[in-house]
Amino acid sequence: MIKIAIYGKGGIGKSTCTANLSAAFASLGKRVIQIGCDPKADSTINLLGGIPVTPVMDYMRTHDDDPERIEEISRIGYGGVLCIETGGPTPGLGCAGRGIITTFSLLEQLELFEEYKPDVVMYDVLGDVVCGGFAAPIREGYAEQVLIVTSGEKMALYAANNINNAVKNFADRSYAKVRGIIMNRRNVEDEEAKVRAFAASAGLEITADIPRSDDIIRCEDMGITVIEGAPESPAAQRFLALAKKLIAEEQGA
Repeated sequence: MIKIAIYGKGGIGKSTCTANLSAAFASLGKRVIQIGCDPKADSTINLLGGIPVTPVMDYMRTHDDDPERIEEISRIGYGGVLCIETGGPTPGLGCAGRGIITTFSLLEQLELFEEYKPDVVMYDVLGDVVCGGFAAPIREGYAEQVLIVTSGEKMALYAANNINNAVKNFADRSYAKVRGIIMNRRNVEDEEAKVRAFAASAGLEITADIPRSDDIIRCEDMGITVIEGAPESPAAQRFLALAKKLIAEEQGA
């Protein structure tokens, strides 16, 4: 099973990359689960035609009992991707990381992975925080690999460095390891050189180079991924290439 957590600076395009990578895996015949680990609960919306799934924490606030079936807190999206959102506390109250921990505990209770038997599990994690609940996707066997999304912008690279260092600090605990970088271009000056310099200094591979794309913007306006809406576009082909690379590595492991 391929188990990937995607981290990066807030607003850098993690959800876009995660949803498109999930869609790419699905289009290659893989059984995929995507779990959005962000209180905004918008990670999976472009797999669902722009109609959001009810977040787990919202369900818990409005029901007296825990869900008995995974169908109560999930929806099937493009390519059969099973979409789940952790959600978070009422704004201004509680800890967002606690929502992730609560959701993961519930998914274990429902035996999600045993019942659904996915080939790929994707975790889209809030911002650049790798502590508490936000570290949950990379510990205890949930995810095995981390992909860090960055552009050539200074603060995006700063966050990417912090994430890489945080994950390395967990190395002796058998947590997930950083697999590489997704360069999500913003067309800033000397962007490629800056990202490649960071990758070299951190000893990381640039696993995918996603172009700044009007196709992505147009598809997201329609509530779909570029894999679904513009499969022949350069951006879609980059996501497909990354999915194929990760599948080949899994099969060769």
